[in-house]
Amino acid sequence: MKKKLKERLSIQLVKNPGGLVVFVILMFNILFILFSAAIISNLALSGTEKMNFFEAAFCTITMILDPGCISFVISDIGQAGVIAVIVCLVIVLVGMVAFTGSVIGYITNYISHFIDKANAGERKVRVSNHIIILNWNSRASEIVNDLMYCAEKQKVVVLVGNRKEEIQKEIDERLSDTVARENQAVNEKCRNMNFINRYLYKACHHFKKNITVIVKQGDVFSSKQLRDISIDDAKTVIILGNDINNTVCKYEHKDLIDSKTRGNVQTIKTLMQVADMTGAEESADNQQIIVEITDEWTKELVNKIIKSKQVEGECNIVPVYVNQVLGRLLSQFSLMPELNLAYRDLFSNKGTTFYAEEKSTKNEVEYIKTYLASHKHSIPLTFMNSNGTDYCYYSTDDEAFIEKESIIRHSNFKVKPNFDYWVSHKNIIILGHNSKCNDIMEGFMSFRNEWNRENDEIMRILVIDDEKNLKKMNYYKDYPFVIETVTADIYDKDLICSTIDRFVSSYDEDTSVLILSDDSALNENIDANALANLVYVQDIINQKIEEDPDYDLGKIDVIVEIIDPKHHDVVNSYSVNNVVISNRYISKMITQLGEKEALYDFYNDILSYDDIDGQQGDSKEIYAKKVHRYFDEIPEECSAYELVTALYDATTDPTLNNGKINPTLALGYVKHNGEMILFGGDLTELRVKLEPNDKIILFSSH
Repeated sequence: MKKKLKERLSIQLVKNPGGLVVFVILMFNILFILFSAAIISNLALSGTEKMNFFEAAFCTITMILDPGCISFVISDIGQAGVIAVIVCLVIVLVGMVAFTGSVIGYITNYISHFIDKANAGERKVRVSNHIIILNWNSRASEIVNDLMYCAEKQKVVVLVGNRKEEIQKEIDERLSDTVARENQAVNEKCRNMNFINRYLYKACHHFKKNITVIVKQGDVFSSKQLRDISIDDAKTVIILGNDINNTVCKYEHKDLIDSKTRGNVQTIKTLMQVADMTGAEESADNQQIIVEITDEWTKELVNKIIKSKQVEGECNIVPVYVNQVLGRLLSQFSLMPELNLAYRDLFSNKGTTFYAEEKSTKNEVEYIKTYLASHKHSIPLTFMNSNGTDYCYYSTDDEAFIEKESIIRHSNFKVKPNFDYWVSHKNIIILGHNSKCNDIMEGFMSFRNEWNRENDEIMRILVIDDEKNLKKMNYYKDYPFVIETVTADIYDKDLICSTIDRFVSSYDEDTSVLILSDDSALNENIDANALANLVYVQDIINQKIEEDPDYDLGKIDVIVEIIDPKHHDVVNSYSVNNVVISNRYISKMITQLGEKEALYDFYNDILSYDDIDGQQGDSKEIYAKKVHRYFDEIPEECSAYELVTALYDATTDPTLNNGKINPTLALGYVKHNGEMILFGGDLTELRVKLEPNDKIILFSSH
């Protein structure tokens, strides 16, 4: 019996030490109160001769809680015996220590432990219709930040293995900066209004942090901890890859780079766990799982998991091929730098953006014409099938505008597009490297296959990089449009500058300079080489201006990729409009896919040019075309609505030769000075005056 009791106590001490302490405190105090009551009831003091045991117990408790209540036992301390006084005082002192002190101490410790667990994110979170982010990387804070622009208040739970306090601080700073910047913009817009109008404008447009973010530290592979963040009731689960930039040891850093190149087993393991849980019957319906992929091995296994684990109506797995998407974006920005300005808004929840609505039609052209005749706040773009469902895609400020009909006065406004339009030759310089080089070149190859003419190479690309990375890319021999590679590291300033100057001076057409940031660099070196290359390019531009004050600055377009958003202002100080924060684009896309999964196929379509044996296909893309080349006659000043409808009518005219029909919609334009205007709001009220050197943003097949 004694042995079993010891075993029981030992087990409880290991499993539940807090409960055992409470039990011991409770039993000691009960026994002490009973013992004290027995003594008091047997002292037979004056006035307590008839006090029974239970009354004595009550008096004992009151004395412990309030020593002044000793008068209930000793009414006249001057006539009481020494023994009675000593007994009562001992009961009070021991009771205060054993009862009051121990209970208060335990409760204090429990409260402290409760707060510590809450701060550590160990408590269960009971929430629903929320977004879960598993793991953390340099793109994660941008995902959270972009959710602030959603119409409804968002709830986000982040589960990470470590760095909880650091991540919480990063989120707080990012959101605070955004709120301050947006409200500063509001103040600027109403600066010249009178007091009443200014007050009303601020009250109406004041930007608020309509998002709740909870960061928990734990194991993303644990079913219990995933259930503790209510994964069964989440609307979206985002699985992010881990960064390698925060490592300090260069050998550890090299091992992580090699491992990341081969595949990401953590992503696979996490996806398998999440897919099993969200695919269960008790889980909420139509949950989205967004998973980042950066290599072919992971991509292949994720596709296998989708085939075997995706449950229709339960969990929908959406893979985001990070390097492929960014590679296509960077190649498009090099070919048409103005698209960077357009995509900043179109790929976000702020301002004019893309929406998808379930809808089908047998004649897309007729639907779009009929729709435009009665809607002036949104532009229908195209129809596509996504996961067996037909969708129509729109460009608008607000999803509510899609169904908002209006009475519109008919206009006879006409435009004359150049049906023989062909893109001009593209000259591109690539400085540096990153993990997306292959995907960037594939983006160029796709564009070349669509626009190349026989015996007329549409692109000329010069690559300047260090020998190690040029050798890794086989000196770009697989790409016929790469006419030259130059071996130079970041310290070869004279060689880099002279090569760039020679290339720019060799051709009459404009040249795009794409400066890449090495995403495998240590955290302390992130964007360092890109910033150094920017200084070199800017120095060349300054020299040309000194030599010729009338030098056309538009002849050299500089596209700078940076990874850390903190360097944005540094790059902007060099008068560079096309700063590409690559992580931010992926974050915006992930945010939108979490809300509108059907956009996945749409984005995949517009980011890839047709490259089926060089023949034009059904894919549609977004182009930035010079006004004086795209139109036979520069359109007169008109409303955005007139331009959109007139251009669509002209490019779908049934009297045209079939090869000339190319349904085209105008989404906005970029002024020669870099100002971009996307068509949003009431299109009949937005005035458009195109100049020859402006570039019009078009949605078309070619």
